[in-house]
Amino acid sequence: MKVFVTGVCGQLGHDVMLELSRRGHACVGSDIAPSYVGAETAVATLPYVSLDITDADAVRAVLEDLSPDAVIHCAAWTAVDAAEDAENVEKVRAVNADGTKNIASVCKALDCKMLYISTDYVFNGQGETPWDPDCKDYAPLSVYGKTKLEGELAVAETLEKYFIVRIAWVFGLNGKNFIKTMLNVGKKYDTVRVVNDQIGTPTYTLDLSRLLVDMVESEKYGYYHATNEGGYISWYDFTCEIFRQAGYTTTVVPVTTAEYGLSKAARPFNSRLDKSKLIAAGFTPLPTWQDALGRYLNEIKE
Repeated sequence: MKVFVTGVCGQLGHDVMLELSRRGHACVGSDIAPSYVGAETAVATLPYVSLDITDADAVRAVLEDLSPDAVIHCAAWTAVDAAEDAENVEKVRAVNADGTKNIASVCKALDCKMLYISTDYVFNGQGETPWDPDCKDYAPLSVYGKTKLEGELAVAETLEKYFIVRIAWVFGLNGKNFIKTMLNVGKKYDTVRVVNDQIGTPTYTLDLSRLLVDMVESEKYGYYHATNEGGYISWYDFTCEIFRQAGYTTTVVPVTTAEYGLSKAARPFNSRLDKSKLIAAGFTPLPTWQDALGRYLNEIKE
């Protein structure tokens, strides 16, 4: 199978390329950079195409030339707070909504599968009930959430052979993430303040990439939620476990989102994602986040 992957200079796209290659699929990666930028791994040796997904003509030319069997669309504007700046709003929409529509339109013409990575931010983040993947009660609170929802709708309204996979709290080797930030902060300070009223589950891109490739190898189309197993936690709980497994003695102080402040964009309090549909469809659930964290810490040891 030939698979085209966007956003390979990011955490998830990087791991998806490695997984596709490991399984023997012909994969081509893309990002906006002129050449691959990221962790020094086998991804740097795999085929790469520089592509601005907001350029509809360029998207059409690249995809028609490659004629893939599937596209895994990981590229996105993910700087949630910066997305709120007035000068960035249309840039964010051009990437997350219009860029996604550009890809979906060519996938339709080529009759190829498309897998779109989305987020719990498409919901209003309230309550305590886990969000069902087929829930249509959308009410995004941020520019990021609104534009990712627009991307979802572009895929669902354009294609029949699509997967929309919502994820949350992502961490991986290739790029910045919460774990790396906390490890750096924990080295510098004796005490850190972390919010304890935002609840969800972390997602290790290495584990997620295996699931995503399982999906595009299938025809079990539709909406899915995918995070690691292990239960719902707060960012405070996550930080405590990061420091415990890393052997840090840093004190973690729980605070509310209001007490913490700083954020321009509204953060969801309820990022609980119901993943039962994965099992019902016959997909293998991801390992626990505690196990994933341990493997990740070993991976990034210097």
